Amino acid sequence: MNRIAGLIALAGAISVGTLVTAGLTYSPQLDGPILVAIPSGSHEYRASGEYLKDSFPVNAPMITVDHAKQIDIMKYQVSTSDYALCIADGACKKPYKNRLKNEIAPITGVSYDNAVEYAHWYSEKTGVRWRLPSDKEWSYVAGSRFVDDAITREQESDDPSVKWLEKYRTYAELNSVEGTVVRDRGFFGENENGLVDLSGNVWEWTSTCYKRSRISDDNGALDTQTENCGVRIAEGQHRAYITTFVQDAKGGGCAVGAPPNYLGFRLVKDTQPMFSRHRLHAWLTRLVVS
Repeated sequence: MNRIAGLIALAGAISVGTLVTAGLTYSPQLDGPILVAIPSGSHEYRASGEYLKDSFPVNAPMITVDHAKQIDIMKYQVSTSDYALCIADGACKKPYKNRLKNEIAPITGVSYDNAVEYAHWYSEKTGVRWRLPSDKEWSYVAGSRFVDDAITREQESDDPSVKWLEKYRTYAELNSVEGTVVRDRGFFGENENGLVDLSGNVWEWTSTCYKRSRISDDNGALDTQTENCGVRIAEGQHRAYITTFVQDAKGGGCAVGAPPNYLGFRLVKDTQPMFSRHRLHAWLTRLVVS
């Protein structure tokens, strides 16, 4: 009898339960996000990171990327109310000056580290592994919303200073006139794959580390390459390379180019299951009943 009572107490202590935040009732293990299934395939992709020749910026190479498996990704960015549940559970830190009062609007002011914390928490709650997309995956699902960050006119001059100015002019032109105002969910519409608000004014964290590559000739032969995982790629109206703990890139921490307006994220659902507290609770409950 004591064993059964102990199991019941343990099950109750680790139960996921229903969280109530700001008047919103939500059961994470039951109410999952709307997903969009992007079928396997391939796409042309401009490699991420900085490419330098003779210490001056040049276009990154175009490569073909194959995606052998379907990508199941959130239709919408993680919302203010979704993120509030993680905060209430003590697993996420508060965002930086989140300006949105609409509960279903995208969360902003979150760092890469914050996004990973949320993914770990949500995985634990649901028993399904969630993660940030890679930059290659993000560009694939973004389709026509993916912005090519080539330095388009760099070959017009051999003057190195002109090349640097051209690089930053390109980044500056990619910033949106809508950038000063946070928009509600759906303002930027759907892309052809059914994903909402891609390349709007909320940039989305990816898992891809920043790389700096040096090439030795006009054919793009790689000389050296260094990787810095303390900086990750955020995707939106252009690529942004942001230090992982930064919540507001406009205040500093943007490693390369123009900073994004706001930082948010959406997650990819992995097919690999994980053993969560929710599954443990269900198993213990069955054991007690039997």
